[in-house]
Amino acid sequence: MTQPVPTPASLKAIRGPAFTFKDNPFLAKDALHYEEDALILISDGRILSFGAYAGQHSSLPPDLEIAHYPDGLISAGFIDCHVHYPQLQMIGAYGEQLLAWLERYVFPTERRFSSPTHAAEVACLFLRALLRAGTTTAAVYCTVHPQSVEAFFAESARFNTRMVAGKVLMDRHAPPELLDTVETGYAQSKALIERWHGQGRQLYAVTPRFAPSCSPAQLDVAASLLQLRQGLFMQTHLAENEAEVAWVKELFPEAKSYLDVYQRAGLVGPRAILGHAIHVGEGELCTCHATGAALAHCPTSNLFLGSGLFRLFDAIDPRRPVRVGLGTDIGAGTSLSQLQSLNEAYKVAQLTGHALSASQGFWLATRGAAEALYLQDHVGTLAAGQEADIVILDPGATALSNFRRDHCDTIDQLLFMLMTLGDDRMIKATYVNGQPVYDRDRLEPFVYPPPAGCTTARPTASSSS
Repeated sequence: MTQPVPTPASLKAIRGPAFTFKDNPFLAKDALHYEEDALILISDGRILSFGAYAGQHSSLPPDLEIAHYPDGLISAGFIDCHVHYPQLQMIGAYGEQLLAWLERYVFPTERRFSSPTHAAEVACLFLRALLRAGTTTAAVYCTVHPQSVEAFFAESARFNTRMVAGKVLMDRHAPPELLDTVETGYAQSKALIERWHGQGRQLYAVTPRFAPSCSPAQLDVAASLLQLRQGLFMQTHLAENEAEVAWVKELFPEAKSYLDVYQRAGLVGPRAILGHAIHVGEGELCTCHATGAALAHCPTSNLFLGSGLFRLFDAIDPRRPVRVGLGTDIGAGTSLSQLQSLNEAYKVAQLTGHALSASQGFWLATRGAAEALYLQDHVGTLAAGQEADIVILDPGATALSNFRRDHCDTIDQLLFMLMTLGDDRMIKATYVNGQPVYDRDRLEPFVYPPPAGCTTARPTASSSS
């Protein structure tokens, strides 16, 4: 008698209603792919297959355990294209617009990251808050201190999350204790690139804070850093606030526009992520399209600081579409939940004369954000070959959402309910590279995944967040 073939130890399965994208909903109809009863097979951290359970279950190993979420909704993990982890402790700071807000709140907060202990504590809290929100990848600003980067990447490596982060470059117009120099900025960034870029799932972003905080020489150094290794990122801010735009014009009178400051320095191209871009013209959008640079739409931050309304539908104009992803921009942003970001993104779109559909919104938080970061071959979609970063949404997490779910007749209606009523309570579980590192209903919600080749989880981590 033939004995059943034992299930490989690395093989995992997740079952339940699921959605992903087969195309860009801003550019094509029927871009959303919904399976009412899906099965996702995972091995060694990657998705082996995604499709209807009915078409796959007969070929499954008999001893395979399946994590079944019949009342949930499965998605690729959310992606945050612009966030400052050191600013977590000052979220909700009252009463300023951008430049005064930096002076009054941001700079005093970031001074504390000269302490490795403080940096490690905040990194620990921040990563858990991201995972609780269903976010599995983010483009993260650290501070000018190298130890802030070390702390962040070390904690990300423990969870095995795919993260993009870097040390802020800032050699002027900030308190002396937060300034580096052209020389130290280059040397410290180079050392961090050598230590972390491509180490596991960690990726490095050269991070000039914004044009006013960087001398022309430091912007040139940032461009030099980008040549050190293949696949490096560049992240900075662009045209967030009208007073900021005017200041840039004074500081760089030779530049044709704010974006031209970065382009002259050689910083605009693929894997360049430009935060905000509220006050940009058609020429700058054309430049982003032509060069492959991406914009991070940060609606909760833009509204909180009164910065303005991002013209999303101008940016993604099919005649010259620009890559756009969604960002929380903590701490001017008011939540790490991309569901809450989508709530505000819908309202911003309405105020600019457009209606953001649920498919378009969730695209910005998953596949669209992955394309903005040039990580679409790794994350952002439920598909064979993708890294198994997955979030389980719970549409019935609250009495109101549960009641509202019962009156949703289509997947589009259900997704729109989630993007207007949702927050981190709607996150049932978060998988990173196939491992359930967060489960809302588990006694210890956060668990570090086991090292490769090990079947026993490492000691659990504090869930103080």
